[in-house]
Amino acid sequence: MERNYEFTWDIIGDIKAGRPNLGNLVDITLYRLLQYTFRDVAERQLGTEACDKLFYDAGFLAGKFFFDHFMSEYKDKPFNEFVAQLQETLKTLGIGILRIEKADTEKGQFVLTVSEDLDCSGLPDVGLEVCNYDEGFIAALFFKYTGIEFAAKEVDCWASGDRTCRFEVNRTCRFEVNKIS
Repeated sequence: MERNYEFTWDIIGDIKAGRPNLGNLVDITLYRLLQYTFRDVAERQLGTEACDKLFYDAGFLAGKFFFDHFMSEYKDKPFNEFVAQLQETLKTLGIGILRIEKADTEKGQFVLTVSEDLDCSGLPDVGLEVCNYDEGFIAALFFKYTGIEFAAKEVDCWASGDRTCRFEVNRTCRFEVNKIS
């Protein structure tokens, strides 16, 4: 299959050269305009389940590239150092404020929150968890750090009436050595 848009980090381009006056900053309203109009069209054309999977998979792809670009030097560091750097990077980039609520490295089970989340903090209460993209993103970060498959599921969301997004992250396969213990 011929593809026009296979993602590589290079496709992001040279922001400094292309936007010498405006730089890399854009109002979060426009980011959400892009995300939620895309989500609307995808859901109408594909259905809700396929749309959610599309966003999860896109988040997973983004998380892998994010790790390679921003976090790769922490791959062999202890888990607490990795998390501290991830917290700093997510905050510095304006993605959100990460907290680890529970960490069982032996079982590969984690609960984490992202406050002031880029995707949903401030949205109206629609009674739904909407951060499928974030689920994939988080699963990819754990995968890239450990080499072990993880699944992330949002269990609380600003859009479901909570004031932080909470994710359960669980190892999905056990055939590799658990590096994070």
